[in-house]
Amino acid sequence: MTLKVTVGEQEGWAVLCVSGEMDLLTSPVLRQRVHDAVADGRRRIVLDLSEVLFCDSSGVGVLIATRRLIRSFQGRLRLILPAKGAEDGSHVNRVLAALGVRRLFEVFPDVPAALDDGATPLSA
Repeated sequence: MTLKVTVGEQEGWAVLCVSGEMDLLTSPVLRQRVHDAVADGRRRIVLDLSEVLFCDSSGVGVLIATRRLIRSFQGRLRLILPAKGAEDGSHVNRVLAALGVRRLFEVFPDVPAALDDGATPLSA
């Protein structure tokens, strides 16, 4: 399976919608899209991972590298892991939790919540 990343902008946030599988072969696609967004001056990024079916350690590595990159520019990074998916044990949520890195990210159930500066992130 492949990884598809579409990039848009909403309310001053770059919104990258990711679908497919994040693995050793496909994760560089997401890494490049994030770097392109940052090179374009975007410092507030939402990664919508609600359509990601599989994520291995290389995918997690891209998420952590993205967090580090955005923080180096004093930016903001928010992840979308749907609340229902978290309850059902969405794959990305399970992987992040199993590796002990879920708490590093601001996670929201959907894009509107992530764009709302007053919204409270989902608990780890």
